[in-house]
Amino acid sequence: MSHSPDTRPLLTRLFEPARLDSMAPIPKIATYAALFFWTLVVVFPLYWVLVTSLKVEVDVDSGPFYVPFLDFMPKLDAWDFMLLQNNTLGPYLNSIFVSLTSTLLALLIGALASYALVRIRFQVKLAAVLTFVLLVVGVIVAVAAFDAPWQLAVAVAAALFALALSTFVKRFRAAVGNNDIEFWMISNRIMPPIVAVLPIYVMFQHLHMLDTQFALIATYTGVNLPIVVWLTRDFFAGIPLDLEESAEIDGASKFRVFFTIALPLVRSGLAATFMLVLILTWNEFLLALFLTNANAQTMPVLVAAQNTTRGPQWWYMSVLIVIMIAPVIVIAGFLQKHIARGLLVGAVKG
Repeated sequence: MSHSPDTRPLLTRLFEPARLDSMAPIPKIATYAALFFWTLVVVFPLYWVLVTSLKVEVDVDSGPFYVPFLDFMPKLDAWDFMLLQNNTLGPYLNSIFVSLTSTLLALLIGALASYALVRIRFQVKLAAVLTFVLLVVGVIVAVAAFDAPWQLAVAVAAALFALALSTFVKRFRAAVGNNDIEFWMISNRIMPPIVAVLPIYVMFQHLHMLDTQFALIATYTGVNLPIVVWLTRDFFAGIPLDLEESAEIDGASKFRVFFTIALPLVRSGLAATFMLVLILTWNEFLLALFLTNANAQTMPVLVAAQNTTRGPQWWYMSVLIVIMIAPVIVIAGFLQKHIARGLLVGAVKG
């Protein structure tokens, strides 16, 4: 099929497209130039960090040198020192295990919670909530002030709570609903972490779990649960209810509907949520600083310690930065398609 020649004036052809699905030459050149410039802005810091990790102190102090083998001779001295001599592998493996485990747990528990908040209408007695809070405070006081065994304190509190549910709690009518539960969950994330870090530290101190991976995993999971619930509730709300009702008519349970229908339909949103929570956990510093010492130390704490004790030795710091961002970049590359789609879910509503 032949196209008729474009007989428009030259300026018109340069600035106005011939078809709706194409771009004129001048806007196209300007667009690609802007994209190329922004790519340089984004990529150059990463390139600079990678190049700096291949330098020694003399190259850094007498630079700037940009191109290996032309401006300077690359060396692996910084990598050898940080990976083999400075015991970086332990904190690195701790960060990977703690981040992935806590993120997956937060995603699973948070997805279950958000799905329940979307599909089930809750009416929780306010008296039951207040009783539960008072019993939790009682357990903390008994363990912290009177050195009571935490297992015994929890068992007594659970028995008292069950007794309260079967007696006086039934007499109260005031209740909280789904919106109240959602607001309460997100309000926990609004609270500054420094407010909660000291009670968390004291709790794990009495449980003799400081400087353990379990303490970090449990804390990170609880801290990130509100984010998962808040983000995934809209994904589940967008699923047509007819699909789930049809499955339930065929005999599927709520759990089977959740795992076989709901989760596959929101996998793009879950991928975006997973990536966000993973980044927050991977870069978390304050809680790791208080809860770890040597055995469960993570990379952010190691980077801060390295910078404090040795000063800003950029050739060593660059090695730590490269190995810190590498796993996140690899995971983001695998999830790129789902992340891009998940971020757009709910952006346009008809």
